[in-house]
Amino acid sequence: MSNTPDKKEQGQFSHEVGKYCVRDISLAEEGKLLMDWAESRMPVMMKLKEMYSKTKPFAGYKIAGCLHVTKETGVLIRVLQAAGAEVMWSGCNPLSTNDAVAAACAAEGVQMYAWYGNGDDFYWCIDRTIDPRPHLTLDDGCDLINTVHEHHKEYAKTGVIGGTEETTTGVHRLRSREEAGELYYPVFAVNDAETKWDFDNVYGTGQSTLDGIIRATSVFLAGKNFVVGGHGHCGSGVAMRAKGMGSNTIVTEVSAVASMKAILNGHEVMTMDEAAKVGDIFCTATGVKDIIVKRHFESMRDGAIICNTGHYDSEINIKDLLEVSTSHRTIRPNCEEYTLKSGNRVYLLAEGRLINLAAAEGHPSEVMDMSFANQFMSHLRMVEKHSKENGAKFPAHVIDMPAEQDEWIAGVKLEAIGMKMDTLTPEQESYMNAYNEGT
Repeated sequence: MSNTPDKKEQGQFSHEVGKYCVRDISLAEEGKLLMDWAESRMPVMMKLKEMYSKTKPFAGYKIAGCLHVTKETGVLIRVLQAAGAEVMWSGCNPLSTNDAVAAACAAEGVQMYAWYGNGDDFYWCIDRTIDPRPHLTLDDGCDLINTVHEHHKEYAKTGVIGGTEETTTGVHRLRSREEAGELYYPVFAVNDAETKWDFDNVYGTGQSTLDGIIRATSVFLAGKNFVVGGHGHCGSGVAMRAKGMGSNTIVTEVSAVASMKAILNGHEVMTMDEAAKVGDIFCTATGVKDIIVKRHFESMRDGAIICNTGHYDSEINIKDLLEVSTSHRTIRPNCEEYTLKSGNRVYLLAEGRLINLAAAEGHPSEVMDMSFANQFMSHLRMVEKHSKENGAKFPAHVIDMPAEQDEWIAGVKLEAIGMKMDTLTPEQESYMNAYNEGT
């Protein structure tokens, strides 16, 4: 890989050596407006900004982030900066960067290396965020953490205080790395916070995935057979929202427990081989490769729509799709028409990458408010330990999220939307904890 992207050298990009490389810095004002809008919908993040902008606990610390560059991410970056951090950033998916937000962040002092469609230079961008030797890493998909571990092993062991990981797939890979004895610094499993996975993954993914499908196709969902690959947190959210839009929902699974949950939620369960014959719209949400492969394409109906809302594009085997096709063309933005040898046409959305980010705007600000609060507070815990205990770090493990953090974040959110809840009386707490109470 070259030291600098060819397109940047050709003058097609806005860049300043050692500071940023974005599509067009003149988009900054547009990006700032998007971020301002997101701030108005993110009361928990604004509460954290208010709390820590004066004390600046991150002063003197560098944070490298590898996360979708959306307007909500821009808010997270602003809050980290307000708390004193020096921030370096790259996008965690080639098609998920909002170029206006990237420009705005660069204009506000972020060392930003991200643009929509940076596939060829994806790791070049990550490397630039590692160059300043950050103290902390903030990840979505584990690409930054893996790059540090694989290419900067000694630095990972001695220079990094800790990190966070926001995705199901990323946390799974980190646990595998830990089991192999190759995790060199602590990583907080932000994805596993209840105020993350039970809101962001379920409700955020559900709404934003359908938003992406509709923007890319303008298709009518009611009455369609909508096939969801996987019924985990993300897949269950997609199936729930598709059913709510009037689709006939079908789930494919490898887990008996998840299959039973899908059935009790009103979805039909079958194998992908069966579903491929009857589906109108297919959306994968598993984190596993080859969910839709050659034999599935060959048995699909004319006009079938295929997309993915899992982190990586390997869930749909595009090489197989090309093999069984005679031609393909881009028929509208984020929608490619493949004509199969049978004469049937199938439509691949967003090149098989995250449909909700590549074709839409990702999760709504309201739900990312809680996810990013978990990111901020996890980094705060690491910095406070490091600064107060003479450079101490948490053990090099994947660390579960504390329940009290979930409760605090949810409590601030409830207060912001004007909702109140009951509290236990001392007598009720005593009753709950008594082990000798009978019937």
